[in-house]
Amino acid sequence: MNQQFVLFFASILGMLGIIFGAFGAHILKKKLTSEQLISFETGVKYQMYHALLLLLLGFRYTKELNGSLWCFCIGIILFSFSIYGLVLSNAYGKKMRFLGPITPIGGLFLVVGWFLLALSFL
Repeated sequence: MNQQFVLFFASILGMLGIIFGAFGAHILKKKLTSEQLISFETGVKYQMYHALLLLLLGFRYTKELNGSLWCFCIGIILFSFSIYGLVLSNAYGKKMRFLGPITPIGGLFLVVGWFLLALSFL
């Protein structure tokens, strides 16, 4: 991983977070239950928090951050995108249950990313 990739990936995730947030607030609001909408918004929030973190870390990039950066990138994809898939598939009557176990794996990657980030400061 290099600085350019981190900054590019963070920017794409931020852009998609805005698009998905608007999609949820304006289009899905009519289709989803309030519980489903809250789940979808959780995916968007975590995606945006970590996109901003990646952007910040990208500007201060060092090779010591590689482990945490990879964990954040993988975690965002697994966590947020599995939530999007679960919510949307459920709302349209074709629930993709195989995504259920992927969400906590993504969360674990995010936790490990934060742990590795903390270690990098020692």
